[in-house]
Amino acid sequence: MVQKIQQNIREKIRKRYPRSMRLKIQKSMMVILAVTLVLFYVILSVILYNQNLSILRTEVKQETKYICTAVNISGAEYLEQMDNIDESTRVTRIDENGSVLYDSRRDADTLDNHSGREEVREALKSGEGEDVRRSVTVEKDLYYYALLLDDGSVLRVSREVDSLASTALDMLPVIGGLAVLMIIFAMLLAKWQTSRLIKPINELDLEHPLDNDVYTELSPLLTAMDRQNKEKEAVSNMRKEFSANVSHELKTPLTSISGYAEIMKNGMVRPADIPVFSERIYKEARRLITLVEDIIKLSKLDEESVELEKQETDLYDLTREIVSRLAPQASQKNVRMELTGEPVKYVGIRQILDEMIYNVCENAIKYNNDGGRVTVWVGNTLEGPKISVTDTGIGIPKEHHERIFERFYRVDKSHSKERGGTGLGLSIVKHGALLHGAKVSVDSTPGKGTKIEMQF
Repeated sequence: MVQKIQQNIREKIRKRYPRSMRLKIQKSMMVILAVTLVLFYVILSVILYNQNLSILRTEVKQETKYICTAVNISGAEYLEQMDNIDESTRVTRIDENGSVLYDSRRDADTLDNHSGREEVREALKSGEGEDVRRSVTVEKDLYYYALLLDDGSVLRVSREVDSLASTALDMLPVIGGLAVLMIIFAMLLAKWQTSRLIKPINELDLEHPLDNDVYTELSPLLTAMDRQNKEKEAVSNMRKEFSANVSHELKTPLTSISGYAEIMKNGMVRPADIPVFSERIYKEARRLITLVEDIIKLSKLDEESVELEKQETDLYDLTREIVSRLAPQASQKNVRMELTGEPVKYVGIRQILDEMIYNVCENAIKYNNDGGRVTVWVGNTLEGPKISVTDTGIGIPKEHHERIFERFYRVDKSHSKERGGTGLGLSIVKHGALLHGAKVSVDSTPGKGTKIEMQF
């Protein structure tokens, strides 16, 4: 049965959130891979660009030194013999004023003055110079290297250099192909890894969460589930016990009423005894009505279906009204009630507060001795408003102190019927206290009496 419920829960989760966790993990892995590939592509492009530029610089410098040595030995006529030998290399000779004396690509007379060129200025100043820029003449990115000749002029050699963008574009087909293969491989790996990661979660034993051997990160969730399971089990047991007790408590007065009525119906009662039987039927009916009313009150408190509209209430005045209502009952048992204290303003649900105080005071009368006393005190303390009800009754053994607030729990089971208790009064007090954030404490000694305090 439990396994079927767990399976139904998992099916509902899957229908409501179809593979959400699986897809999120796979998408996250794909995003990480995509970002990694882009960064790798950019970094590799920069590395290759710098590497190509370094190789080009070495070649151009070496070639420039060869040409410079040849010009210094053979004279400027050597340059004329180099025309159209290597079209990828451009050779230019510039005098100290920046005028172009020779250019392997263009007519020297058509070229502008080169005195402003960076590499030319450095060569004239320090003997050599270099620069990378876009050439206006050939409209391409070039690397320039210049050396100072023996005659005071400058020999400059330049060669085309691939830009960072062109380097990246040249690599794009290769990187793109590798990226596609890596993405396909990563998708398969992500699918396998995701299934492997989620498998322990799908196989969780929800009935015994703490028995699962799974990830540490799930410990808070499993602990919370275990606590909820225990709470649900406790609530379930309490409901079963409550149902059994309700059935028993309702059946007892109904059986009595039915028995007395049947005897009267069959004419088995003398006319003189009819008032006695009627009194018994009336008492059992009143007991039944009281029990039903208490059950309804408790059910409303359990479901929090009570009217939650709070209002300012004087607890002293409210307690005085309750003591006045209970006066006939106290007089019948020859119990003297005393109320002391001071006016106390408290914002709460008046109806619930009334039932809490009434039930505590009524219990003090019911379980008191003949000629006993009930003392009620209402006042302010450092912790807040407090109501204290003390009686000189039969008392409650210490082992029962925590259980007296349970439903249908009675300490004096043998005399519960004659005392008229339903076993729900203090349970109503407990629920009312929870609703108001109050604390209820019990101090009792068998044979000496009981003291119940409600601290708001």
